[in-house]
Amino acid sequence: MKTLEEQFETLLAERVRPGVVVVTLNRPDRYNAMTNTMFVELERLAWGLETEDDCRVVILTGSGKAFCSGYDLADADALPSLGALGMLDQQERAARALSAIRGLRVPVIAAVNGPAAGGGLALALAADIRLAGPAAKFNAAFVRIGLSAGDLGTSWLLTRLIGPAKTSEICFTGRIVDAAEAADLGIVNAAGDGDVVSDALALAEKIVANSPGGVQLSKRALQANLEVGSYAAALELENRGQALLTRSPDMAEALSAFKEKRPPVFQGK
Repeated sequence: MKTLEEQFETLLAERVRPGVVVVTLNRPDRYNAMTNTMFVELERLAWGLETEDDCRVVILTGSGKAFCSGYDLADADALPSLGALGMLDQQERAARALSAIRGLRVPVIAAVNGPAAGGGLALALAADIRLAGPAAKFNAAFVRIGLSAGDLGTSWLLTRLIGPAKTSEICFTGRIVDAAEAADLGIVNAAGDGDVVSDALALAEKIVANSPGGVQLSKRALQANLEVGSYAAALELENRGQALLTRSPDMAEALSAFKEKRPPVFQGK
């Protein structure tokens, strides 16, 4: 495995297969709790991955027993003493980090290997696809420390996944949702009994087999159309993407490969 050149204090990033980068939150002694350093490094990582031409899928997971336990409460004592502008600056730093991960042009798979609480839930929700291991647990822990569940995109993303009523119940109670229930509700795509990173790698291989441009513009259309206000606007965005992709050599290669009964060799151009 080749380690990415950028070194981080709270993250590990490795190219484990052609086109696949695994990013591991690496604070196992704190259950991968989030700090300001982690927020800065997640944003920097996203910038770096955007320049990696051979990055086709990102898998996000946690080291040790947790995916991410949310904001590190060891740092939380300072929050009430921050002024309004200081608190807003800190909140926006965290939001930029998760927005940068969600905004990556390539698919992001969250391989949730353990508890994902508070900001950890928000980070998992920022991925395009979520897979849960047997130890995965989810909870909107914000209300348990006197904060709103409307944090780091959770209220927007979770509502769109499972609807407002279930989101309200989970957010108002702060209760734990185990892997099986998360799959039933649609918070995760699937809950497995084995190594969730291996499951994510198998899924990533299926994505990498397709044309880079087709996958990337599919992601762009799916995300953008969550926010547009009409069917007509969605069609307009989709039409533009399809028109652009027909100009790509990858489409001609895919058609040739289909006729010749062989796997396509995509260039991503």
